[in-house]
Amino acid sequence: MPAPAAQAPTPLPIMEMMSGVWVSKTVAAANDLDLFTKLSGRPPQTVEQIARLTGLSRRPAESLVVGCASLGLLRRAADGYVNSPLSERYLVRTRPDYFGGWVEVLDRHDHPGWMRLTEALREDHPTVWDSGERTSLFDGMEPGMVEVFWEGMCALSRFTAAALADTLDLSGTRALLDVGGGGAAFDLELCARHPGLRAAVYDLPFVCDLTRPKIEKAGMADRITLIPGDFFAEPRLPSGYDTLLLSSILHDWNDDDARTILAKCFAALPSGGRLLICELLLNEERDGPPEAALMGLTMLVWTWGRGFSAGELTDWLSDTGFTSVTVDRFTAPGANAVITATKP
Repeated sequence: MPAPAAQAPTPLPIMEMMSGVWVSKTVAAANDLDLFTKLSGRPPQTVEQIARLTGLSRRPAESLVVGCASLGLLRRAADGYVNSPLSERYLVRTRPDYFGGWVEVLDRHDHPGWMRLTEALREDHPTVWDSGERTSLFDGMEPGMVEVFWEGMCALSRFTAAALADTLDLSGTRALLDVGGGGAAFDLELCARHPGLRAAVYDLPFVCDLTRPKIEKAGMADRITLIPGDFFAEPRLPSGYDTLLLSSILHDWNDDDARTILAKCFAALPSGGRLLICELLLNEERDGPPEAALMGLTMLVWTWGRGFSAGELTDWLSDTGFTSVTVDRFTAPGANAVITATKP
């Protein structure tokens, strides 16, 4: 019997790829309309009731509800709809694990730049912001967007921090400097896990101002301090810390700047001190995984940076003088590994 002929590929995978914007805009619109927050704690709501809750006409309300249900964000119950466990935990604004801030960042900040990806590829410059008119991502950002951006980054970092804490033994760490630590998500998580740990966030002054209320609300002001600064403008990083953390920092910068950051980290550490690098790492074959590869394209529209493999960063760390470089893999929204390196 002849072997069956190989089945020809269909365009369905391409259709699914190109429909990604349908999915993301559905989630973003529902989040923007506070659909999941308004449904939380209510009995099943009909389409008509949801239309009234969201201020929509029936036709668009039904389309949104059906779309969210198809994505697993709503489920049918009796004659109406309720939040799924996923949306109830992560898309209700009052929940501690609210992830909608990151949804808003992608929708309002990231996606407009992605719509100009071909321009970014051809001209090799960010498209999220005008690098010809502005000096940085935050220079001239629309009012309120800075706060939205950092809320979204905190949402992303919180889950990555938990994955790091589950993966790496930090029981011996006594003093941690979170370089470019943003909203202190890592510091809050790690200090909660390790009662003997004290931490400091080293970041731009306005970021420290936005971060202070989070630390105070968590009751961690006696263990987490804020150090305003700029790791490029200042000649050295703060000293006195046995561990330094770079979480999603290196991919923001060109290769020379990234190496400069590593050199400053090396200089700031004592002998035996450790550097931790959390990143979405490419594989060594440089053909994936998709989340890391697409993060590289995100850096093209956001910054002057790119994605790295573990091998590249290991070589850079060795060139800087670090030894005992290890890579521990994990799964999280903002990173897939932590690289640990020691100063001899």
